[in-house]
Amino acid sequence: MIKLDKAIIVEGKYDKIRLSGFIDAVIIETDGFRIFSNEEKKALIRRIAKTNGIIVMTDSDAAGFKIRNHIRNIAADGEVINVYIPDVFGKEKRKAEPSKEGKLGVEGLSEEIITSAMEKAGVYHTQSDNTHKRQVTATDLFEDGLTGTDNAKERKYKLLSVLGLPSRMSNSQLLKLINTFMSYEDYKRAVAEISDGAFLKTKGTNIV
Repeated sequence: MIKLDKAIIVEGKYDKIRLSGFIDAVIIETDGFRIFSNEEKKALIRRIAKTNGIIVMTDSDAAGFKIRNHIRNIAADGEVINVYIPDVFGKEKRKAEPSKEGKLGVEGLSEEIITSAMEKAGVYHTQSDNTHKRQVTATDLFEDGLTGTDNAKERKYKLLSVLGLPSRMSNSQLLKLINTFMSYEDYKRAVAEISDGAFLKTKGTNIV
C-alpha cells in the first residue's frame, strides 16, 4: 500500500475506487465538471493545497485537462503536483462504448501504469509525521458530541463550518481529513470554538 501525505484529486468515484485499492491517501472527486460550480469543494481543495499539497490525476483526454487547469487555478496559492497518465487506448469493462477519444481513464489503468506516472511526477511512498502524532479517532468524535448524541448533527455541521469543510461529509471522511491537515490540538481548539461549555452526552454517560 502506498501512503501519501498529499490529497489526490480525481474526476469520479470509479477513479477513487481504483486508487483506493493500493493508495492510502485522502482522495477527492471533482464529480467531473461539477467542480466548476461547487464552491464548497473548491474551498476544500484550496485549503488542502495550502496545508499538505495536492496531487492532480485526471484523465488524459480534453475534459481531463480542462478540469486539471481549473484545479490549478483554484489552488494557485498552494502546492500542486500534476501526475499525467499516458494515453492508453481501450474501453473500461463497465462501459458499453469507449470514451469519445478512445482513451482509458484512471479507473481503467493498471496499478503499474499509475505508479509509474506518479514516480515520473516525483510522487513517492511517504511516511508522514502524522503516524507518530496523536490521531483524532471515532472515540474523540463521540466524546466531543459529534456522534451518538441528540445534538451531534448540529455540532458536526458547526465544526465543518469552522474548518471550512463541505457540509455533506461522512464521519470517516471527516476523520481522514482532520488527521491529514490538522493536529489533535488544532482539532480540540476547533471543538472548543463550537462548544458552549455545557455539553452533555445523551448516550454512554457511564463510559470512562
